[in-house]
Amino acid sequence: MDQKVNHAIKNVTIFSEKNAQLFHKVMTVNDYKKGETIYWEGDAAERLFFILSGMVKVFKSADDGKDLVLNYFSTDDLFGELACFGPKNYTFTAEATKNCKIGILKQRDIELLMLENSDLSIDFTKWMSYMSQYAQIKMRDLLFYGKNGALASTLIRMVHSYGKETENGIQFTTNFTNSDLAQLIGSTRETVNRMLQALKKDGAIDYKQGSIVIKDLDYLKTICHCEECPLHICRL
Repeated sequence: MDQKVNHAIKNVTIFSEKNAQLFHKVMTVNDYKKGETIYWEGDAAERLFFILSGMVKVFKSADDGKDLVLNYFSTDDLFGELACFGPKNYTFTAEATKNCKIGILKQRDIELLMLENSDLSIDFTKWMSYMSQYAQIKMRDLLFYGKNGALASTLIRMVHSYGKETENGIQFTTNFTNSDLAQLIGSTRETVNRMLQALKKDGAIDYKQGSIVIKDLDYLKTICHCEECPLHICRL
């Protein structure tokens, strides 16, 4: 079985080094504490956010209080939504899951930079296409192959984002609880508990000091009908 970890690519690498530096010149840096909201669903979508350090989750809350987490972003990721074609509000909420230092980019500043740098406009279009493609693939994983497929896909994405090869299998450098996994696949903690126990029985995963260890990555790929998406897409 192939247990080699291929790490996901940060989405800011879509921009050339020169264009990424342009963002640094116009951003305003803010600190956010763990648990602090960066923006709420329904706020005016007028800013993008560049993570200088820390981690952020982007999620949508249902009427019953449950959260569906779409993304986790970390250092050197760019996230947010912009009103490119008229007024627009954020469709998700963003919250710091670790203490963060974040560069805030105002829409007007980005527009001025693109007017002055045509190649930045090209890079920015690529970034928007990437973000759209990522969201589409994530929805495919959630809808087409049931909760088991969604969980298997999420574990694979975790491997690419936070996996570390060890003699015992692939361990994660960031710990995610079963409740975190449930929010990533739109399920409950109890259901995730049962599915993980089934994967353990099948030899696909194990536990070390309470944390998941991936033992058979190919088995997980079979469950979710893995299409070997590019690493900039197959990430948490």
